[in-house]
Amino acid sequence: MQRYDAMLEQIGIRKAELSQRVLHLKTSESEQNGQMEELQNAFEALEETVSSLKQQYQEADQKITALTADLSNQTKEMEAGQTNYHREASRLESLKNITERYDGYGNSIRKVMEQKDRNPGIHGVVADLCRREKVETAIETALGGSIQNIVTDNEATAKYLIEYLKRGHFGRATFLPLTSMRGKKTQVNEDAARETGVLGVANALVSYDPVYEGLVAQLLGRTLVVDTIDHAIVIQRKYRQTLRMVTLEGELLSPGGSMTGGSFRNNSNLLGRRREIEELEKSVQGLAKELREIQQELEEKKNKRNEIRDLRTELNEKLQRQYIEQNTVRLNLEKAREKKTEIRLDFEALQKES
Repeated sequence: MQRYDAMLEQIGIRKAELSQRVLHLKTSESEQNGQMEELQNAFEALEETVSSLKQQYQEADQKITALTADLSNQTKEMEAGQTNYHREASRLESLKNITERYDGYGNSIRKVMEQKDRNPGIHGVVADLCRREKVETAIETALGGSIQNIVTDNEATAKYLIEYLKRGHFGRATFLPLTSMRGKKTQVNEDAARETGVLGVANALVSYDPVYEGLVAQLLGRTLVVDTIDHAIVIQRKYRQTLRMVTLEGELLSPGGSMTGGSFRNNSNLLGRRREIEELEKSVQGLAKELREIQQELEEKKNKRNEIRDLRTELNEKLQRQYIEQNTVRLNLEKAREKKTEIRLDFEALQKES
C-alpha cells in the first residue's frame, strides 16, 4: 500500500507537470498564432508594396521609351529644320550681297549707289522703291530702262552726282529728282481702264512709300496693265492705238501701234529683289523661331526623361529593399510555422501520455 501510495503520489506529480506543460504549450501556441498572423499581414502588405512599385517602375520605363522615341523624331525634325534654315539663310545672304553690290546694274549706277551712305540725298534706284509680286513682269516691262534710274531728293543732288560721274569717268546715269516729279495719279482714258481684261493703271498696282507717289505716277501713270495680249489688241484697236499697255507676260503695246514681246528674259529680276529679300527674311525668321521651339521642346523632354530615369532608379532601389524585407518575413513565417508544428506535436504527445 505504501508503495502504491508513493506511485500514486509520483503519478499526481507527473500529471501536474504534464498539465503545466500543456498549459505552457497552449500559451506558446497562442503566441505563435499571433506572431504568424502579424508576419502574414506584414508579408501581404509587402506584396502590395512590391506590386505597386513594379507597376510604377513599368510606367516609368514606358514613359522613358516614349520620350526617347519622341526625342529621336524631334532630333530628325530639328536636323531637317536646320538644313532648311541654313539653305534659306544662305540664299538671303547671297541675295543681300548681290543687292548691296547692285549686280545687274550698270557701272555708273553702282558707283553712285556706293555714295548712298555718305549722301542722304540719294534715295535709291527705281527698282528698290516700288514692288508688287503678281505684276512684276508687267511693271518691269512698263518701267523699261527707267527701272535703273536713280532717285534723288532734288536737282542739286542730281547735279552733284553727275559731276561725280564726270570726274571719275564712270559713265552716264539718269537721275529723277523728287522735286521735279509731279505726275498725276491717273493719266489714261478712264473708259479704257474699265475695258475687259484691264487690271488697272500700273501705278495703282504697285506698293510704294507715299513720298514717291508723284514719281511712280510719272513713270507708270500712263500705262495700263492688261491680263492677255488678245485683250490688249482689242482695246488698242478700239482706242486707235493711243494707249500704252503691258500684259502680265511682258508684252508692250505702245501708242502708234508698235508691239514688243517674245521670250522674256529677266535673269537679274531687279524689281523683285527687295520683295524676295523681305520674303526670305520672313522665312528665315520663321525657321529660326521653329528651331528655337523644337530645341526648347527637346531640352524639356531630355530633362523630363532624366527626371523619370532618376525616379526609375529610385524605384528599383526601393524594390530591391522590399524584396529583401519580403524574403526575411517569408523566412520568419516559415520558421513560425515550423515552430507551431513542433508545439502541436508536443501537445499531442502530452495528451497521449496524460
